[in-house]
Amino acid sequence: MPLQRAVTDFAADVSFAQTMDKLVEHYGVLLGESTIRRITQGHAQRMFETFTPQASWPEEAGCEIVIAEMDGGMVPIVASDEARSDRRKGKHLHWKEAKLCLAHAQGDCTPVYGGTLQGGAESAGQALFDCATKAGFGKESHLHAVGDGAEWIALQVEERFGAQGSYLIDFYHVCGYLAAAGKALHSTEEAAVNWIQEQKTRLKTEGSEQLLQTLKPHREPSTIPDEDAPIRCCYRYLSQRLNQLGYPQALAQDLPIGSGEIESAHRYVVQQRLKRPGAWWRIENAEHMLALRLNRANKQWSAYWDNELPQAA
Repeated sequence: MPLQRAVTDFAADVSFAQTMDKLVEHYGVLLGESTIRRITQGHAQRMFETFTPQASWPEEAGCEIVIAEMDGGMVPIVASDEARSDRRKGKHLHWKEAKLCLAHAQGDCTPVYGGTLQGGAESAGQALFDCATKAGFGKESHLHAVGDGAEWIALQVEERFGAQGSYLIDFYHVCGYLAAAGKALHSTEEAAVNWIQEQKTRLKTEGSEQLLQTLKPHREPSTIPDEDAPIRCCYRYLSQRLNQLGYPQALAQDLPIGSGEIESAHRYVVQQRLKRPGAWWRIENAEHMLALRLNRANKQWSAYWDNELPQAA
């Protein structure tokens, strides 16, 4: 079992082939790549199958504010043609979105992570609720969630947390719409940059109403397609999300208005192992490896190995 732990620990970070070299370097043990893969994927599958997300509403009061973020990122997936005797032929390559979330109490620098690859928005919402409760969300807490504007994230925050949750669109994401509108409104780059800076300040201090009034008379006619109507698109995007633009209130409470934390987490939790150059995963193996990576990110590694576990087949 100590050897299986070392194998799984190395293979959680680097390829199975590189794990062979590390085992020889550190322990003087030589194992075949297929054995390393079997051991690692066996424990990864166990971590995935034994995880049960928190589903019931917490009874404790909890901390005052829990900060949560959620985002999606793509993972390379390969599917074999089951009808072929040689599965090396007829492979289909595609990308699958891994939904990752994190949560931590305000002022706490240690987040709790969750995620899913095969599950849809409902599974991602369950993972978000599990993260929030483990981070200290209680019956008297408020959840401050930030995301990139995807509708499914906002719906899950509303469904899972109700009146005790609020959702804020990532400020950088909104600025992308402002930048396109500013370039359409002004003929010079300097004027566009100045206008964009003014509107960003306005959003952070006054809210969105004045900005919408500024954009409204300049909207392109409905006959112009969206790709050629940045002002209209910006106005429509903001006007349909007025309750998700509370930047002045968030800044007044020293709460984040950007989702950079979860975007960074995608790189060091998911992509570091699952998006390596030339690597393609079967969907079930990728799901299990994601569970392994989440286990380590949540510092549950020792708890898993301290239990009496059956050896990987």
